[in-house]
Amino acid sequence: MRPYKSREFHSWTEGEIEQFEHRWPIGTKQRLGFDLLLYSGQRGSDVARMARPASGDKIRVAQQKTGAKLAITVHPNLRRSLDACPSGHVAAIATAYGRPFSVKGLGQFISDAIREAGLPTHCKAHGLRKAAARRLAEAGCSTHEIAAVTGHKTLSEIERYTRATSQETLNASAIEKQARTNKWQPCRSELATPLKNKKKM
Repeated sequence: MRPYKSREFHSWTEGEIEQFEHRWPIGTKQRLGFDLLLYSGQRGSDVARMARPASGDKIRVAQQKTGAKLAITVHPNLRRSLDACPSGHVAAIATAYGRPFSVKGLGQFISDAIREAGLPTHCKAHGLRKAAARRLAEAGCSTHEIAAVTGHKTLSEIERYTRATSQETLNASAIEKQARTNKWQPCRSELATPLKNKKKM
C-alpha cells in the first residue's frame, strides 16, 4: 500500500490577498469571513463556531480538531471588519437569516466569494491559514509565537505551514538583526580612519 499523503494547500500570495480585498471591501460579509480566517489563523471549522468578541480585544477559541484552547488578540484589520458588519448574533459571522454558518455552509460561502473575485482554483479557504502563518514568520515571529496563534503542536507542522515564507523578507530581517548587535564590528582603527586607496606600485 502507498503511504497516505496529507493534502497540501496553497498558501495565498500577497497579490491574491489583495485581489480578494479589492473585490470584497470592508463592510461586506464576504470580507468579514475572509478576515476572520486570515487574521485569526484558524481553520474554517473553528471560524464557523467562533463567537464575536463581546468586550476587550480577544477571541476565545476551542479548536474542534485538536481541542486546543486559544485566546486570540483581534488584529486591527479584523476589528475594522467586525465593526463594519454589526450583528445581533453571538456568532462572529452569521448567515443572511441571522443564524450561525455550518462548517460546510461557511466553506461554500467563502468558495463562492473566491470564485467571484476571479482567483485561481488553487486558492482555498484553508490556504488563508497558511498565509497567516507565513505573514507571522515574515514579521519575525518565533515558532512559539506562531503556534500561539495557529494552535499547532509541533515544529514540523509550523515549518510546513510557513514553507512559502519569503526568503528575501527573512534575509533582510536577519541581516538587520545581525547589524543591530555590537558583535562582529570592524576593528577600532577601521572605524576611526576611513580606508585609503593604496598607491599603485
